[in-house]
Amino acid sequence: MAENRASVYGEGVPCWVDAQLPDVAAGRRFYGELFGWTFEDAQDGSSWARLGGEPVAGLARKADGRLPTVWTVYFATPDIEGLADRVWAAGGQVVTAPMPVADLGTSALVTDPEGAVFALWEPGRHPGFGRRHEPGTFAWAELYTRDTEAANTFYGGLFHEALFGPDARPDFGRAPVSDVFPAEMPPHFLVHFGVEDCEAALGAVSRLGGRIQAPPFETSYGKVAVVTDNQGASFAVLQR
Repeated sequence: MAENRASVYGEGVPCWVDAQLPDVAAGRRFYGELFGWTFEDAQDGSSWARLGGEPVAGLARKADGRLPTVWTVYFATPDIEGLADRVWAAGGQVVTAPMPVADLGTSALVTDPEGAVFALWEPGRHPGFGRRHEPGTFAWAELYTRDTEAANTFYGGLFHEALFGPDARPDFGRAPVSDVFPAEMPPHFLVHFGVEDCEAALGAVSRLGGRIQAPPFETSYGKVAVVTDNQGASFAVLQR
């Protein structure tokens, strides 16, 4: 797994995802069945999902019922304070200021100028994914936005090396909201998990009490379907 660990998580590379859920135990059952994840309680109070013993995602209980039930993508940075300042300067918002998470690292919650929420992660003991880009793990993040040019300018300024540098292997893209969702849907990041068979994954989602938001469609990065889990958190399954 060495290729997948900290050294590749340069600034602007998606390095972790977590879901804020009303019922973490129900989430463990749903995602354990769907992706073959096992779980353990983590130091930060969340439940860490593992695949083959390696960390792949987190499930946390929503602290406030008014908060959305949602998957959040974290972008790596060696300087979270500096990056949060740059988000603000570029027209975004800092929702939650940088805050240590035990000795695992430091996190912050921010938005882009259109209001799409994402998180920043400066690693301590926890660099991020132990596995990715394979079935049952993080595979991609797509930003659905109203203005792709403005999004390219904002994220290109924040994460230029990760998106456009000589060694760039971007793990996220930008697309108009109206490509997949109703035009009134707010801009947002959609976390994608890899699957071997998109149709089989959709059958499992339905059987486990989730629902299909958008049936399979072809993209430049594979076949995608958008679903919600049995508590309403949206995510996508991606067959390369």
